[in-house]
Amino acid sequence: MLKQNSLYLGDCIDLFEKIEDHSIDLIFLDPPYNLQLNKVLTRPNHSVVNGVNQDWDKFDNYASYDKFTFSYLIECKRVLKPDGGLWIIGSYHNIFRIGKILQDLNFWILNDVIWAKSNPLPNFRATRLTNAHETLIWCSKKPKSKYQFNYHTLKVANEDKQERSIWNFPICSGKERIKNKTNQTAHPTQKPLALMKKIILQSSIQGDLILEPFAGTASFCAEGKYLGRNYIGFEKDKDYFNLAEKRLKKIKSLKSNLLEVNEKDKPIQKIPFASLIDNGHLKPGTILYNNNKNYKATVLPDGSITYKNDRGSIHKIAAKVNKTSSFNGWDYWHYEDKKKNLISIDMIRKKMRG
Repeated sequence: MLKQNSLYLGDCIDLFEKIEDHSIDLIFLDPPYNLQLNKVLTRPNHSVVNGVNQDWDKFDNYASYDKFTFSYLIECKRVLKPDGGLWIIGSYHNIFRIGKILQDLNFWILNDVIWAKSNPLPNFRATRLTNAHETLIWCSKKPKSKYQFNYHTLKVANEDKQERSIWNFPICSGKERIKNKTNQTAHPTQKPLALMKKIILQSSIQGDLILEPFAGTASFCAEGKYLGRNYIGFEKDKDYFNLAEKRLKKIKSLKSNLLEVNEKDKPIQKIPFASLIDNGHLKPGTILYNNNKNYKATVLPDGSITYKNDRGSIHKIAAKVNKTSSFNGWDYWHYEDKKKNLISIDMIRKKMRG
């Protein structure tokens, strides 16, 4: 099995085999875009644009690209935890094909997000609109997955306004842009750390294990390390791999006390009503009342309660007396303390959560 907080040299399909089932909290995918470039792109001054023309972005046809996409997404499905999250980024060349395959594999699409680039590369030929955005797809593993979503963290960062699905960030430039030995741009599609930060803060918590299968210069791993996440990265190009390794060694994680998620976003520990009995907070035979003492029910040893001739969960019996299909029993039922004061059973649950 692979060691955490490490980058691995090799093809992601081969390396996926070394990851245990259901072990990853969050995956970020930045796969080849299959841009299908067939001409040299030049600026008005006839200088050549350093675009994406590497072999790793070239495929024979759509069928071969789809097969490649399926091969890594089916592995993501396997290694992702039941409540894990997945993000994938692309352009109009590939994102729609990827979206179709994601749905074929029963991933549940939560949002598509537009990364609006404040400094996009112009359309030098003046034959199309300037391509000023990329699209991200955010998924859970299954429709009913309880994925991590730090809603309140994002809202506070957005001046107490609900975060939207259009994010504005510049493309990498200046000191953030990693250079090779000849002081040229090392990777043509290096992603900005600000974008990586947004994804990580939204979809994970401190200590989670994140995976970047197409690491390149490892922007996702780098920001993950800085934000106190554990990481694993894959990269098959040796030059990119060496640059990424060097980059990661320089990064120091923030102190733990700076990485606490917003209190409202912390995962809530599930506590069954039976736990209140098993831990001695309520005894079998205890009488539960509604707030006005119009109804009362009796606690049984197995965690069910009875009302007249009906027996069921705290929710089922609360729904029964209120003549509705569902009702929150935690809010409805109370018990009497020694002073005959009514105390909500939810108060016990809150104390058990600490």
